[in-house]
Amino acid sequence: MAQDRGAFIWYELMTTDAAGAKAFYDAVVGWDIDAQNSMPGDGPEYRMIKRSDGGFAGGVLTLTDAMCEEGARPGWFGYVHVPDVDAAVARIVEAGGTTFIAPHDLEGVGRMALVADPQGAPIYVMTPTPPPDQPDAQSDVFDYEKPQHVRWNELQTTDPAAAVTLYTELFGWEQKDSMPMGEMGDYQFLHHDGGMIGAVMPKMPDVPQSVWSYYIGVDDIDRAAGAVTDGGGEHLGEIMEIPGGDFAVHCADPQGAAFGLVGPRKA
Repeated sequence: MAQDRGAFIWYELMTTDAAGAKAFYDAVVGWDIDAQNSMPGDGPEYRMIKRSDGGFAGGVLTLTDAMCEEGARPGWFGYVHVPDVDAAVARIVEAGGTTFIAPHDLEGVGRMALVADPQGAPIYVMTPTPPPDQPDAQSDVFDYEKPQHVRWNELQTTDPAAAVTLYTELFGWEQKDSMPMGEMGDYQFLHHDGGMIGAVMPKMPDVPQSVWSYYIGVDDIDRAAGAVTDGGGEHLGEIMEIPGGDFAVHCADPQGAAFGLVGPRKA
């Protein structure tokens, strides 16, 4: 799996209401989030997010009162494959970043850590353990085109130049091309393994801190956007057409976790 360096290999929703998250995202995206804890043992409750094609889209971690007292809040987090978690964390800290959860092993899953880059955007780094019967298994949770996958990874940051320098070095990404946004600066596209995976942009004034945002693919943007408000969520902006003909909207779920939706307009 060394060739997966720099791939987004997992997405995780941290939430205070896993049952509410299931009802909300199943309706909005078309997923089938497990109705009960998917993990054995007495650890934190964790539910798998299942796609209609039989694959997984990520997981849902239920935040406990103790986690919230330590500062955890509902949100979406991405996991990026690195060949050496400890070395990646050391490089991020050396650059001025922070370690939230130190490198640790999870049996049968892999080694991981939660960090924040020097501008404060949280992200997981992970060296996964492949299934015993699939040593060459590769994650498919990210797909540039398909619904029920994350289709876009977007970083809003207080220092785009520094972020591009660190992430391209650390993950082997390439920054190619950009789209001018007037006074807001440039929207700089990120490439990995021959395809676009997302972009880096300056942090907007209404965004509290540097943050990664993840845009989930849907079959119909208007249907999904309607399901957001029907389910108690909110739109954080207008539905906008994006290059290529699809449409996107930034939203928040009922617990306050921000996310994006992207898909075609069928009406």
